[in-house]
Amino acid sequence: MDEPCRQLLLSRQTEMSSKGLRCLGLAYKEDLGEFSDYYSENHPAHKKLLDPACYCSIENDLVFVGVVGLRDPPRDEVHKAIEDCKGAGIRVMVITGDNKSTAEAICREIKLFSDGEDLRGKSFTGKEFMALSPSQQIETLSKPGGKVFSRAEPRHKQEIVRMLKEMGEIVAMTGDGVNDAPALKLADIGIAMGITGTEVAKEASDMVLADDNFSTIVSAVAEGRSIYNNMKAFIRYMISSNVGEVISIFLTAALGLPECMIPVQLLWVNLVTDGPPATALGFNPPDIGIMHKPPRRSDDALINSWVLFRYLIIGSYVGIATVGIFILWYTRASFMGINLVSDGHTLVELSQLHNWGQCSTWSNFTVAPYMVGGGQLITFSNPCDYFTAGKVKPMTLSLSVLVAIEMFNSLNALSEDSSLLTLPPWRNPWLLVAMSVSFGLHCLILYVPFLADIFAVAPLSLNEWFLVILVSVPVILIDEILKFVGRSQRYRVKEKTA
Repeated sequence: MDEPCRQLLLSRQTEMSSKGLRCLGLAYKEDLGEFSDYYSENHPAHKKLLDPACYCSIENDLVFVGVVGLRDPPRDEVHKAIEDCKGAGIRVMVITGDNKSTAEAICREIKLFSDGEDLRGKSFTGKEFMALSPSQQIETLSKPGGKVFSRAEPRHKQEIVRMLKEMGEIVAMTGDGVNDAPALKLADIGIAMGITGTEVAKEASDMVLADDNFSTIVSAVAEGRSIYNNMKAFIRYMISSNVGEVISIFLTAALGLPECMIPVQLLWVNLVTDGPPATALGFNPPDIGIMHKPPRRSDDALINSWVLFRYLIIGSYVGIATVGIFILWYTRASFMGINLVSDGHTLVELSQLHNWGQCSTWSNFTVAPYMVGGGQLITFSNPCDYFTAGKVKPMTLSLSVLVAIEMFNSLNALSEDSSLLTLPPWRNPWLLVAMSVSFGLHCLILYVPFLADIFAVAPLSLNEWFLVILVSVPVILIDEILKFVGRSQRYRVKEKTA
């Protein structure tokens, strides 16, 4: 084999590897020496085949035969998975023992790099990368976009994983061989191949990929983000609802009003009415743009200042609406065209309601009996009972508003950012069923006389239900505005960063 022949072979090998072929050189040996009569493991020279130190003496004076190109085409779904990773802010790096040109060709094929893209600063052999200074290595790894490291040895893989972790990245490492085990163990998430992976790689990993498919990892990321979002939805719903209940109790005490809800009613709302919607939020479908958001940092707070502000705004409206309808019933004859005195109850001044405890000192104060649903007439031997035993109807209105608002608020919790126009309620049918169950339970205590006596409530008329819905619906509009503001802020930050 002369030099021109050698150069021709190298050029053909380079041509084959640049097409994504893994190239193996084949050769044979004419003079086998002591192996000429090799027959089985019992042969005297077999021990030499097991000793790597003997390979040099065995594998010499070979006659070159040719080069074989092996093609292992990427799966069809890998391209889409790479695109999903880019959209989700996940950086994909390929670390392989393949030839550099082969690795680059495969990376272009899976669209990690575009055709014709300049790979300077993006493609290195293991030795080239390790030859860089520490600052250059960190600068290279910090740059956005994909990277490919070819002819990588096990120590190269470990070093790259270590540097990425020191930079604050969460590193997921995939591998199948024994030589991948150290890097798999070092990574935050070691992922071994379930089909082609060795037992050593599986033992060193945190997760085993049953189908050896990269797109499954991307699907798992989407599922993990969805689970995290659903957990936040549950917390968002429960906190905003409970903040509303606390504010309603605080407002009642601060304004000197009669209690607009008694303890057994608050317990019913917390333990029974809120339970089904909160549970159903765990079945929320993934947000439409769940894989178009950057990853959250590992030290990110579960509740940031903006989310807490939203909780307080929604909770404040819940409290104001619950107490507000109580005050309206006592002080107003109508509200937005809805007649509030059709039952015949007596109106009082707001100042009287604030000072209801001094009722016994008021002169000429009288109240008329009024009718509640079911034909029950409530009369008063003592006019001051109007603010205690006589508050059954306004208490029912306050309780119904609280229940209705929390049902609508559960729709807000479908997504932290997405509008109900893009993620409609029927995307989670379980939530609609849960809302129906909760509302049905509330109607049960209103319209079953035995339960109505226990919970100190009364049936509501159609007109009164219309008032309840009218007061409750704005909670959706308020949260839609807050979501829009949040999306706008993130869009501005994203544009500024870009």
